[in-house]
Amino acid sequence: MKSKKFKNLDIIIDNQNSWMWQYISAIEDTLSSFTDSVRIFRDSKNIEEGDVLFILSCDKILKTEDLNKHKNNIVIHASDLPSGKGWSPWSWEIENGAEFLTLTLFEAEEELDSGAWYLKKKINLNGGELIDDVREIIVLNEFNLISQYLSSYPIKPNRQSGIETFYKKRTVKNQELDINKTILEQFNLLRVCDNENYPAHFFINGKKYILKIEDENDE
Repeated sequence: MKSKKFKNLDIIIDNQNSWMWQYISAIEDTLSSFTDSVRIFRDSKNIEEGDVLFILSCDKILKTEDLNKHKNNIVIHASDLPSGKGWSPWSWEIENGAEFLTLTLFEAEEELDSGAWYLKKKINLNGGELIDDVREIIVLNEFNLISQYLSSYPIKPNRQSGIETFYKKRTVKNQELDINKTILEQFNLLRVCDNENYPAHFFINGKKYILKIEDENDE
């Protein structure tokens, strides 16, 4: 029987409405291949000491005192750091016409998205994926990166280098369609709209209208 490499592996998701929760069982299964103890924290104040903490969906930046409770604190960011630091990088990049995404697995620091990176993975897109498709593609590739990281642990870190750019936090305003543009011109924006939480919308004569998009093959 293969021995487990870690005493415990932990997860924090402090956004209780995060889409990441729908994958939590699969994430636990991935980590369980390397430990007999997987703990999930919903608030940074509840973090306990452990080996590796995976920061999967957090609205709050962890303080140094929180990060010191684990040997490593891992974030997977959907951009080729240091390019695309900040919020919702893959939404911004798809809206801007990206044909691929890059995932960066890196060490968390108190300064946003500043830590040394361990692994990167390029994900090709076909240009037709909607938001749920992209989420699934991202999380499946995150599982692979997590497994690769834990299998090869410890991995030599790489200092970030290159041009640093930042994305701002998306708001409801970013999901507004321009009624003077075609659907084709705004298709990439439609692809990253969440039909339930932040749907596409437009205004005519001061009245707001909601527009939802789905693939005809989705059940």
